[in-house]
Amino acid sequence: MDSEFLQKFRSDPFECSKSYDAGFALVLVGNYDLFSDFSIGVVIQVYLTLCCALAASAAGAYLHILMNIGGFLTMMGCFGSIMGLLSMPPYEEKKRFGLLMAASAFEGASIGPLIELAIEFDSSILVTAFVGTAIAFACFSGAALLAKRREYLYLGGLLSSGLSILIWLQFASSIFGQSTAGLKIELYLGLLVFIGYMIYDTQEILERAYHGEMDYVKHALTLFTDFLAVFVRILIIMIKNSSEKSEDKRRKKKSR
Repeated sequence: MDSEFLQKFRSDPFECSKSYDAGFALVLVGNYDLFSDFSIGVVIQVYLTLCCALAASAAGAYLHILMNIGGFLTMMGCFGSIMGLLSMPPYEEKKRFGLLMAASAFEGASIGPLIELAIEFDSSILVTAFVGTAIAFACFSGAALLAKRREYLYLGGLLSSGLSILIWLQFASSIFGQSTAGLKIELYLGLLVFIGYMIYDTQEILERAYHGEMDYVKHALTLFTDFLAVFVRILIIMIKNSSEKSEDKRRKKKSR
């Protein structure tokens, strides 16, 4: 019986987990190498779901460009979809997957004005920002996958502190106004923090998979948030730098 279960678990951990309790599987398997195969299966499903979420987000941004739907309502729609997803039990996979796609589409529409600005300014900026974010995600998430267990989990405290600093900076700028230096600090510090979260969240997903957690929809939402946060900051930085360069060129032409 045990050998039959192990063979099924090794060949298809997801199908096997539907008929056997995950906690029982943990006790029964006991073999770290075998269980790492199971965790890899979870991670693959997380990344596939993440790709679907990114596609839904791109569709939402495209809808904004066509119909100008991005704004407060899409932000509230995204927030409501996420709250609905998190309130549902993990076994309702189809409903939670649908809510993730809805949240991604609403989020894409919400950042649609920024994407539209980038296209109007220089369409190559949008492509460069996305490719740069994808490369950064692949490198840092891959580093977390290949690292030793729990090697980067210590970053959680540091990243939480960095996120708190960002929140306080945004709160202060909303009261006292935002300077150019303050905006740069927020952008680059936020970029550093969310790149760190790419590493931390990937390793946390692996660790949870080691303990039998198969909530791939929630994990995909976490990585989607990291990816989009990095993408938006890279896009803003590139737009700002390109704008400054174009202004410098105009000044030089006028001086001549």
